[in-house]
Amino acid sequence: MRRPPSVWTLENVAAWLDESVSTSRRLPPVRVQGYFNVWPAFARREWEAFSNDEPVYHRFPPSPDAIERMLETMRWMQWLEVERRHLVWMRAKRYGWREIGIRFACDRTTAWRHWQKSLQEIADQINGGGSRASAL
Repeated sequence: MRRPPSVWTLENVAAWLDESVSTSRRLPPVRVQGYFNVWPAFARREWEAFSNDEPVYHRFPPSPDAIERMLETMRWMQWLEVERRHLVWMRAKRYGWREIGIRFACDRTTAWRHWQKSLQEIADQINGGGSRASAL
């Protein structure tokens, strides 16, 4: 089980966000309940099966502790403005700074500074409080 650090830094917050993205990708897909298919499964010939079916990837489900940490990081996102949430989550999903800059109509260094400031806001909130003046 991963323990939270005693003092949160930007690196710790970024690591927990990266783990949250990994955990969210390993969750089972969301399906509408109450609907089902009564058609029989088609037995396709070998040459027909190649062009039609996507490969099925079976992921290992995340542990309950990983899900709890993911939910905790989702609570952290509520402290940020909507645009900052998108920025932080895009970076946690490993989008490049150029793509992020295009999405937010700014330079990549400006996007990086906003990301750093957002992580610092989260770390300050977790560490107990007030908005500490940062040198960003």
